Amino acid sequence: MFALRGAGRAERVYACGAAAGLLADLLLGDPRRGHPVAGFGRAAGAVERMLWRDHRGWGALHTAVCAGGAAAVGLVAARAVRRSPAASVALTAAATWAVVGGTSLGREARAVGSALEAGDVELARELLPRLCGRDPAGLDADGIARGVVESVAENTSDAVVGALVWGAVGGVPGLLAFRAVNTLDAMVGHKSARYRRFGWASARLDDVAGWPGARLTGALAVLAGGRPRDAVRAWRADAHRHPSPNAGVVEASFAGALGVRLGGTLSYGGRVEHRPVLNAPGRAVEVRDVDRAARLSRRIGLAAWGVCVGGRLLWRRR
Repeated sequence: MFALRGAGRAERVYACGAAAGLLADLLLGDPRRGHPVAGFGRAAGAVERMLWRDHRGWGALHTAVCAGGAAAVGLVAARAVRRSPAASVALTAAATWAVVGGTSLGREARAVGSALEAGDVELARELLPRLCGRDPAGLDADGIARGVVESVAENTSDAVVGALVWGAVGGVPGLLAFRAVNTLDAMVGHKSARYRRFGWASARLDDVAGWPGARLTGALAVLAGGRPRDAVRAWRADAHRHPSPNAGVVEASFAGALGVRLGGTLSYGGRVEHRPVLNAPGRAVEVRDVDRAARLSRRIGLAAWGVCVGGRLLWRRR
């Protein structure tokens, strides 16, 4: 592991713990049952049932209780093991494994891609909701493939890079808080009638928390995608046109890096959205691009670990 001899204890703990957590994710993926994030989701749902009102203030309280509670659990755990470097590394590894989902993201994407390659569009439609919330019923094979690539791009930031960034900034509390915020956004941050006001705070906090990870993901897509000029051009020309300040960056940079067009008309829960086309000069997404996107996501995740470790070392030396 590079240049860690001169690093402080906290930097070594993060570097080794995050590396071990990423390795655990690579070897094990997400557990089929008893995933910590699912447990958090159940707890957040219970808090929602107690606090729900059609009001932004109550939604902000829900966000503070759930995200603050996750951060507090991480802080208590980190303090409990702070005297033991080995235990601190193990805790960081466990937290990283719990919040990072790169292997499962790639596995689910490739499962849809395999179904499409076999010509089984119905199976691909059944599998697509595991990756994203859009309605697959009216999608053909290429439309499903486009949905997978867009989901891989966005979740590379949300499920891998963003977590590593906040782990580098805040250790175990940062890891858990970021995953809590991201999970809350998925649960209540959408613009349904029930959550338009109650979920406002979760959606806005997720935008803030996801900002640095999205920009790092975009930059690494430029460097690791094989088409740096196209990725930069698509980012600069199209990212700001996307309704999400973070998803626009990663989807546009992925589109340029892969040489494909993303965006356009899609449907979420029966609600049709007409999103801008990202990287218009690119070609239409094909089934083979699913595996290409998954491989790019993996390269970005590994590079993000190096950047985050290096960033901590540079910050300490300052």
